[in-house]
Amino acid sequence: MTIASFLSPELEDTMATYLALFVIFIVPVVLVVVFWLVHILPEQIAHKRNHPQFEAIRTLCLLSLVFGGLLWPLAWLWAYTRPVAYRLAYGTDKHDEYFTELADKARRGEALEHELDTLRHELDSMHARGTLSADLSRLRDELDSLPPPRRADVPVAVTTAARGD
Repeated sequence: MTIASFLSPELEDTMATYLALFVIFIVPVVLVVVFWLVHILPEQIAHKRNHPQFEAIRTLCLLSLVFGGLLWPLAWLWAYTRPVAYRLAYGTDKHDEYFTELADKARRGEALEHELDTLRHELDSMHARGTLSADLSRLRDELDSLPPPRRADVPVAVTTAARGD
């Protein structure tokens, strides 16, 4: 009689039991977590890109979870697009968090000059259109009272004396 396994029959039964328990309990949990992580990717992308409609994309991601992933491609596409009409209507294509995060960076003295200029320009553009919220209006007034920003580091030209020529 030839034995096809190097394990004893009792050990094979024990391993089969543990494998079955792993497949029944652990694999579904891992699959649910992976499904959830994939479905929040558009939300994370929209947040990283300061998408102005970030909350709507987040809601679409949650709805996609409920509908089994059918809405996920729409959320993915929406996260990667910039709504042109939104910029025309509101004067910016950034989420309000972008402005507050950049202002916090300026308060700490970490913002560069061109970042602060861009922030002022966008807030002025929104103010001119009448779409500046009260919080952002206070933030714009506060920007004028901040100390001057640091300049971007400019690389120093290497001279022939420094190179040793």
